[in-house]
Amino acid sequence: MRPLLFILTLVIGAVVGLGLTWFATANGYGPGLVRAGAWKAWPKAGTEEADPYARAALARAGELPLELADGLAFVAVTDDAGRPLDGRCDIRLSGTVPQARFWTLTLTDRDGNLVDNAADRHGFTSTEVVWNRDGMVDVVLGPRARAGNWLPTGARDRLALTLRLYDAPVGLASRTSDAPEMPKLITERCP
Repeated sequence: MRPLLFILTLVIGAVVGLGLTWFATANGYGPGLVRAGAWKAWPKAGTEEADPYARAALARAGELPLELADGLAFVAVTDDAGRPLDGRCDIRLSGTVPQARFWTLTLTDRDGNLVDNAADRHGFTSTEVVWNRDGMVDVVLGPRARAGNWLPTGARDRLALTLRLYDAPVGLASRTSDAPEMPKLITERCP
């Protein structure tokens, strides 16, 4: 009876331990999360100071994160109201982009794949986006073509936006509580 109890205890311990590890790494890179509205970033995920959860999540995803000296990636999978980014809707990204020498904005599905579309457009860079006169950026994501800064969504139901800031003086290197002001994400029209 004792060996059976021992084996059962080991199995339960392994299932609980692996389950908690999966839970901790399934939606990000561990506890070093920084939030700015709908945007999330893990500034230390690509550094030597990354915690074991961040390392496990990166290994499982097969990603190569930016080192803090190179830049910082912010990811949004919801709008500012907390609704998932739905490619069947019109979603507006507007506001100021944190100061950076260069930035990229990329639209992917939840698995990280670029969204197929007839326009063959998957994002913008800071050099190709059309800026407003007030220095703000205004990009519309949606299934139907429109003038201006438009990212086609392919009418996919679950999307992710990644804003990568390169050579940015964002003060997240030593503290994880300071998040810059990020562009707003607002779902405007949804069929």
